[in-house]
Amino acid sequence: MVSQTETESGRPYAPARVRRPTDFDLTLPALGLLILFFVLPVAILLTRSVTEPVPGLGNYAELLGSSTYLRIFANTFIVSGLVTFVSLLIGFPVAWALAIMPSRLASVVFAILLLSMWTNLLARTYAWMVLLQRTGVINKLLIGLGLIDKPLPLVNNLTGVTIGMTYIMLPFIILPLYGVIRKIDPAILQAAALCGANRWQSLVRVLLPLAMPGMAAGALMVFVMSLGYFVTPALLGGTANMMLAELIAQFVQSLVNWGMGGAAALVLLIVTLALYAVQLRFFGTDRMGGR
Repeated sequence: MVSQTETESGRPYAPARVRRPTDFDLTLPALGLLILFFVLPVAILLTRSVTEPVPGLGNYAELLGSSTYLRIFANTFIVSGLVTFVSLLIGFPVAWALAIMPSRLASVVFAILLLSMWTNLLARTYAWMVLLQRTGVINKLLIGLGLIDKPLPLVNNLTGVTIGMTYIMLPFIILPLYGVIRKIDPAILQAAALCGANRWQSLVRVLLPLAMPGMAAGALMVFVMSLGYFVTPALLGGTANMMLAELIAQFVQSLVNWGMGGAAALVLLIVTLALYAVQLRFFGTDRMGGR
């Protein structure tokens, strides 16, 4: 009778080894989704941008050689930069207040921030249209207080776009800043005060440098999202404030010019990736995460 641990030839029985999945195997589903929903569409856009209506780089030459399109590019960067700057000015004090206020009150403020993020974007934009119009609440309040004599033009211009987009982008800059500021040891600020630094010096020389990674991460997120925004600039801005996302939509939907639309989209993608690469070069992923 053959033993269970031996084969008929007398050799010891070796159970079959089960191959354990590697880290690369575990990432295959995510890589597949990334290729299917990101790489493949970008490749199709790249192909159409150099093949329609005729093969070549004519779409890029027209896009970068026209003063009208260049003005739209410039307006896109101006609006995105302005929204990022205003969001930083408002978001930093809010994030600092969240970091030092009692936990119960901070939870309420966080709930308000998350509720604003979960509210439909189109509904929020229409709400700002109602508030900012000439007969809206803001103009009526300013006239009632005697601060102005006639309604201010707050919609269909750069002012309306900046206000609406800043409101939408604030949570995306407050949350990264809060995560970084929360990790700063309060003893560092106390040590600065003991060394003779006043509040302004503690802010400029201690708090701001330590919070810079969070500011950079939030600013990049807001700037990149602003570059591709469509709904809010279309509703609160005018034709003079057209942004690149509106131009792409016009190329694809109205003019059915996939070649020009693909060229504009790829230029926007290249700019976005370049900005992200610059940030990684100067800050890195660890510093942006507050580590």
